[in-house]
Amino acid sequence: MTRSIPLISLDAYRRAVALRDLTDPNQGRHALQLLVDAAVDALNGIWHVSTALRRCNPVVPVEDNYDRLGYPADGAARDARYTRYVSERLLLRTQTSAMVPDSLGRLPITDEEPDWLVACPGIVYRRDEIDRLHSGEPHQLDLWRVRRGTPLGERDLQEMIATLVAALLPGAEHRTLAATHPYTLAGRQIDVKVGQAWIEIGECGLAHPAVLTRAGLSCPPHCGLAMGLGLDRILMLRKGVPDIRLLRSTDPRVASQMQDLEPYRAVSHMPAVVRDLSVMVPEGTSPEELGDRVRSALGADERSVETVEVRAETAYADLPQAAITRMGAMPGQKNVLLRVVLRDLERTLTHDQANQLRNLIYEALHEGRRKELARTSAR
Repeated sequence: MTRSIPLISLDAYRRAVALRDLTDPNQGRHALQLLVDAAVDALNGIWHVSTALRRCNPVVPVEDNYDRLGYPADGAARDARYTRYVSERLLLRTQTSAMVPDSLGRLPITDEEPDWLVACPGIVYRRDEIDRLHSGEPHQLDLWRVRRGTPLGERDLQEMIATLVAALLPGAEHRTLAATHPYTLAGRQIDVKVGQAWIEIGECGLAHPAVLTRAGLSCPPHCGLAMGLGLDRILMLRKGVPDIRLLRSTDPRVASQMQDLEPYRAVSHMPAVVRDLSVMVPEGTSPEELGDRVRSALGADERSVETVEVRAETAYADLPQAAITRMGAMPGQKNVLLRVVLRDLERTLTHDQANQLRNLIYEALHEGRRKELARTSAR
């Protein structure tokens, strides 16, 4: 008997598809669109290829998101812990690469136009941690070069990487590390240096012949390069934006700065409120799952949460009896100590508002039989 896939709720689906895609000019201006234009222009400048810019509905078939890109049937990426399934056969795309197979199959490759650049920007939907660098709905840009004729190789890939880093993050030092993807050969991870740290901004490789073949492009004579970039992170590095939530801020002082690629000028910060929580959750629960449950529980109030950090974990068997009794812990669970930093970007949270948010987060996560709620005016 086939095990059913856990599906997202109707409310969660509606919130997700209502979210503005910051890469789409039809939904309003945003600096992310300038990055998309800069990337396409830079590659056209060195390759002089025909260009196809594609967008599509964020709900895609499982086949497009995984199968046609070569993901194994039992791959961990398919798990509902990381993927927002809408039905057994449909999901909210986890990567802009989901647009690529169909886009490749539509390319009008001819003897007159044998060399193409496919650009697929858009919002993607993840189950992810909550902190200043991560969002459950980040933006990506897939860039695939497909050519019929002379093979493309690793030298072409390195040229592509250097060109894009120079165009998107002028002056940045970069490196590449070996990486494995089901849709590439000779895969690489792209990092740029920020201070003394290396920050990942994308992944790439030679387009896997099987992906091209499944799209109707026989190999040979067709070949390609494949790259996926994290646009939110690149924009944050380009402008010096400290918190990913600022990219969607409605504060006019911030929103006006998200129209260009000039350095970000900090506006007054609201004070942070810290709440420490001790919750019982099922064994095997990941930080990404915790973050996603918090987002689902808070809805629009998610904007008030800066970070949800796992400070410590303790298995049920290692808990003292007093803690088991106090939390109503049960076998098969673990205790997670969380530090929640609350800081709304546009208002100062009162003590009571902070406790209400704390309780919403607690009740969304804690699965013990006894609860410990903070006192609020509503109680």
